[in-house]
Amino acid sequence: MIIVMKPGASKKNLKEVIDRIEELGYTPHIIHGETRNVIGAIGDERGKARLQYLEALVGVERVFPILRPYKLASIEVKDQKIGERSTFKVAEGVSIGGPKIAVMAGPCSVESRESLISIAREVKEMGASFLRGGAFKPRTSPYAFQGLEEEGLKILAEAREATGLPVVTEVVNPDDVDLVAGYVDMLQVGARNVQNFALLKRLGDVDKPILLKRGMMTTIEEFLMSAEYILASGNERVILCERGIRTFETATRNTLDISAIPVLKERTHLPVIVDPSHAAGHWQYVHSLSLAAIAAGADGLLIEVHSEPEIAICDGPQSLKPKKFKNLMEALKKVAEAVGREI
Repeated sequence: MIIVMKPGASKKNLKEVIDRIEELGYTPHIIHGETRNVIGAIGDERGKARLQYLEALVGVERVFPILRPYKLASIEVKDQKIGERSTFKVAEGVSIGGPKIAVMAGPCSVESRESLISIAREVKEMGASFLRGGAFKPRTSPYAFQGLEEEGLKILAEAREATGLPVVTEVVNPDDVDLVAGYVDMLQVGARNVQNFALLKRLGDVDKPILLKRGMMTTIEEFLMSAEYILASGNERVILCERGIRTFETATRNTLDISAIPVLKERTHLPVIVDPSHAAGHWQYVHSLSLAAIAAGADGLLIEVHSEPEIAICDGPQSLKPKKFKNLMEALKKVAEAVGREI
């Protein structure tokens, strides 16, 4: 059930509602909105009729059930009349979900201090708002490069100090969550871990945004249920990332599901970004897919950039060189302006 508070409801009103929800045996989750707060009451659906009486409490506007299995991720928890959606602050002056499109750029993996800081400075100059780079790399082959681990995290933190760019990197193991969170501004869940429920629940304890990638064979409902695990565990700052799904097509690494953007926007209040690099698998398609993603309503992009992709340790074929990235950023500004957004 969802309890919608009236605009201007006091903290005392909110606490009374939360106390009553807990008394009824449900777990309250507060979703903070621009004009009002909403409380999700999570628990046994069989007793939900008892929650309807909360409408009698001071400060409560209405109580209603959400029929979708993903309760907290559902669009219904926001005020659709004014088009309200979630916007998450990641660092000072940097948010995801608002009118400004977030561009996260950098190499697939942290390879060395010198190369990462050099790339970070270049993408910052060209307008990127985040630095991306992998310290822990889950790979299909056990013999492939698995990342520099904590040393990579230290290099990412150093690059942030050098450029001011907030950092996003992937976490693989639930036991590493605190370690990774200590170095970066946003934690990424990769496609292979989208249904690693132990990891998702653990990330609910983290006071940092989570970038959740869609799995290669994950339906949109399954994707949103994975987001629900994080939300229900206490972390309301989840960003969804479409990164291509596995189809019969072999011309690209994956097939970018461009339709996922408007579908997700219709079903959830969470920000939606796109990773065109992993979808394409070939750098020459990244430009077009990026423009299409922004035109379709994406709130951001996750793009691989490498100064020397021909010698990159991983994913070199899908990485843009800095000059190509600069050209893309210039083109993105035009598309963003056309759809009422900005880079």
